[in-house]
Amino acid sequence: MWFTRKKEPSHQRAMGWFKHHFIPGQGIILHTRKPVPYPEVTGYYIPTLYHWKETEYARESTRWLMSIQMPDGAFPASDGKPYTFDTGQILRGLNAASGDVPGADEAAKRAGEWMLTQIGPDGRVTTPSTDLWGDIADELIHSYVLPPLVRAGELFNRPDFVEAAGRAMAYYKQRADQLVPFNRLSHFHAYAMEALWEMGEVDLCRQGMASVATKQKRDGSVPGYPDVGWVCSTGLAQYAIVWQHLGEYDRADRAIQYLEKIQNASGGFNGSYGKGAGYIPGAEISWAVKYFLDAWALKLAREKSA
Repeated sequence: MWFTRKKEPSHQRAMGWFKHHFIPGQGIILHTRKPVPYPEVTGYYIPTLYHWKETEYARESTRWLMSIQMPDGAFPASDGKPYTFDTGQILRGLNAASGDVPGADEAAKRAGEWMLTQIGPDGRVTTPSTDLWGDIADELIHSYVLPPLVRAGELFNRPDFVEAAGRAMAYYKQRADQLVPFNRLSHFHAYAMEALWEMGEVDLCRQGMASVATKQKRDGSVPGYPDVGWVCSTGLAQYAIVWQHLGEYDRADRAIQYLEKIQNASGGFNGSYGKGAGYIPGAEISWAVKYFLDAWALKLAREKSA
């Protein structure tokens, strides 16, 4: 009798990709064409790893990140320079490791204290360097550092963290005409959408996602930019997350189904797909897998509670 081997579920294959590309004693790689450990993405993988019960990977990642923290509390990007965005994403990981990894609490407090130095009286979030941003990122992504700063304030009884994050959120709300519309790379726009939801700005989040909905195709895909035909894998996974938070499950499920269709045999994802793909199309990127796992986690929780 012949048996057909059942295909491994897409989220399990994605976790397999992570494990295959995790550098022992350090963290997840940048991408398959530059397999060096990436602090920022390693940081925001940590909550995902705890959720999926991959505790030892979360602890190993946390210990490595603590070992590279700079004396002033900031964290470096791959060029060795401190970035506010990267520090904020590593703070997400340190918050998740609080109470589990010795030293994580102190490292998180130091990171939060450094982040305070980058938030001006008007609430604008600055950063010592933007050298790695190229021409596709802008300061609007800094909205995504505010939720982990609030969380650190709650965990460590630091009202100054919460106040600074609130001041910064007010700054970005005043610039909602720039922050909310889908008018840039979907990945970076989705950072803002997630930040708005996490900060309780649900109405603004809905407005932004409404502009995304006008671009979603029947097959579930969303273009990488409003006026292109190719798809950014990470941006689509992030939109699937936000749509689930907003209760727009059909849109989220169609996005996940499209991602499963384009998922590589390895379990990973290229940066983008389609004719003229313009966001790291020739390599499998680590952050697409992280957000795909997060989208699936929400989907499984929803199905379990149904």
